[in-house]
Amino acid sequence: MQDWLTMTAADLGRGIAAGKIDPVALTETYLKAIDAHPLRDRIYARVTHDRARAEAQAAATRAQSGQRLSLLDGVPISWKDLCDTAGIVTEAGTKLLEGRIPDRDAVVLENASAAGLICLGKVHMSELAFSGLGYNPSTNTPPCVNDEGAVPGGSSSGSAASVAFGLAAASIGSDTGGSVRIPAAWNDLVGLKTTHGKLSLEGVVPLCLKFDTIGPLCRSVEDAALLTAAMEGTKAPDLRGATLKGRRFAILDTVAQDNLRDAPKAAFEAAVAKLEAAGAQIDRIEVPCVADALALSGQLFTAEAYGLWGDVIEAAPDKMYEEILNRFRLGRDVSAADYVSAWAKLEAARVAYDQATSGYDAVLAPTAPILPPNLERLNAEEDYYVTENLLALRNTRIGNLMGLCGLTLPTATPSCGLMLLAAPDFDTALLRIGAAAEAALA
Repeated sequence: MQDWLTMTAADLGRGIAAGKIDPVALTETYLKAIDAHPLRDRIYARVTHDRARAEAQAAATRAQSGQRLSLLDGVPISWKDLCDTAGIVTEAGTKLLEGRIPDRDAVVLENASAAGLICLGKVHMSELAFSGLGYNPSTNTPPCVNDEGAVPGGSSSGSAASVAFGLAAASIGSDTGGSVRIPAAWNDLVGLKTTHGKLSLEGVVPLCLKFDTIGPLCRSVEDAALLTAAMEGTKAPDLRGATLKGRRFAILDTVAQDNLRDAPKAAFEAAVAKLEAAGAQIDRIEVPCVADALALSGQLFTAEAYGLWGDVIEAAPDKMYEEILNRFRLGRDVSAADYVSAWAKLEAARVAYDQATSGYDAVLAPTAPILPPNLERLNAEEDYYVTENLLALRNTRIGNLMGLCGLTLPTATPSCGLMLLAAPDFDTALLRIGAAAEAALA
């Protein structure tokens, strides 16, 4: 049964379908592992024992009667603590929302439950999802699977930790500037940033509604495809037969290759070599509009975040971690004219980016230019916190700013991910490419 804790969600589902795995026993195995884990309270904000057991029993009954709802029916996963859960506290990692209890599940959770997925509980996250590091002194900071002295990446920090430490078969997070892909990369997982608008944000605590997306953190590209389909209420794409032969990729040189630390740089170059060996054609390109877009991101993200949260924050600013509070307040003085102007410039940059990359199946970059930063230094050195936070999210933000879908895959180097970015609404095509790349990297 302990082997179940390291299996992919898809393989667990196949085991249930074959009658080799009982959903009740599977769920109890996960609950027991969670409750016994010494880092449980750093990973889970709350464990939903009663809900998980009731859902597992229902899944077992369906399995016995041949009425399973999907391949993932009976598979236990965790949820980032910004996805509403009916009757269960949802606080988005902040004391500003302490004791907040929604009346209904988020739509993505409703859909996942309708596909038979089991909710193990809610996992910790960066405060109001506004940090790529995963450090949260207001509630808790989850661990990084590769370095106990480092942060796990954020803002979907507990999501990554719950899967990496064998305390969930998969997890659902959100990605506004890299918050699925960074923790997935730093914990050697697959992470999918869906196209904005593909998955419902109803019942999800917002950060920046024009950039927020929902996506899975999991152990395989197949899992990412199945989980996304479950949350959307659709059928997962068939990934069989995916190949890299004849695929055209572009390495994005503009900004994305700047200031790479040694390990991410070497891991990226080795991963690219494996893709080429598998038949991919790879070019290097400069896309100047990327730098222009990144220069706008401070205004766009902070203005919208403060616009949504300013009143709540200023009513009790002492409840927030100072670094996150300061980041929100950067949007306080952005004028309406500057915000509108920035969006107009971003739309122009998106057109230019699409034109520059239209001949390629995907654009490649290191998921993060740095390794997970040291937690003690983040706590002690303000400059270190600011620089590492911005650098961590630099490459992933390109996908959010350009409105793309994005996938991070683990490489042979711990905490170093390979990111693939594809055009908006090409999520299915990206997953097929990702499945082929996953095989090449393995």
